[in-house]
Amino acid sequence: MAVTAQMVKELREKTGAGMMDCKKALTETNGDMEKAIDFLREKGIAKAAKKADRVAAEGTTYVLSEGNDAVILEVNAETDFVAKNENFQTLVKEIAQHLLKNKPATVEEALDQKMENGSTVNEYITAAISKIGEKITLRRFALKTKTDNGAFGEYLHMGGRIGVLTVLEGITDASVAKDVALHVAALNPKYVSRDQVSQSEVEHERQVLTQQALNEGKPEKIVAKMVEGRLGKYFEEICVVDQAFVKNPDQKVGKFVESHNAKIVDFVRYEVGEGIEKRQDNFAEEVMSQVKKN
Repeated sequence: MAVTAQMVKELREKTGAGMMDCKKALTETNGDMEKAIDFLREKGIAKAAKKADRVAAEGTTYVLSEGNDAVILEVNAETDFVAKNENFQTLVKEIAQHLLKNKPATVEEALDQKMENGSTVNEYITAAISKIGEKITLRRFALKTKTDNGAFGEYLHMGGRIGVLTVLEGITDASVAKDVALHVAALNPKYVSRDQVSQSEVEHERQVLTQQALNEGKPEKIVAKMVEGRLGKYFEEICVVDQAFVKNPDQKVGKFVESHNAKIVDFVRYEVGEGIEKRQDNFAEEVMSQVKKN
């Protein structure tokens, strides 16, 4: 019988397995849903999928460059212990190599791509889940390019807890680009320069600062001037070129880069688990629940 998209969707919801795995299982079992579930369990895929409801908020970031191409990625696991596991580290590096070579546009596209070992990225991760015993996910990645007259800055903080990739043009000295990456890791700017900040964000901040000044009882005639001054401080907080350089606080990052006849084109900063709501286990409650059962 023909395998429909609805059938694949239903099997995915029941097992948590990947789309291609579900389609293959249904094809192999002639569309029999229960047999398809067994098929996935026998392959160890459904076993891995049972971990899908767990929270993977640990893991690592990694940066890899080759020639004028570079990739930064975050791969999550459930515990810091597994994130330091040699097999996990190898998986992250091999995924990075695949991303750099194949340049998928999205995580979904990447998961469906075939690796050199013949399996898809999703199948490769699923096999690792079964072996390592924790939920593992490719959370995000970014691909960047430079010219022959550019440099990548690659920096991993605390073994990959924070990863930064910077792109500079006008210089081929990677050490300068790495210094900028180290700064980005430390101060976490949002933008390269003021022209990247949207007008709506600027206007919103201006309104907040205006009300703040009025609430302080400042005369209306000087509020506008005060607000523009405070807005400058705001830009210093969010724009890397306006920030005081961590290696030399007397110099702005923009001036440091300019002194090397270069400019910052782009940067990406990933911090492991940022934005993921971590599950909070209460060990005492868990122990008490076990005591009551016994």
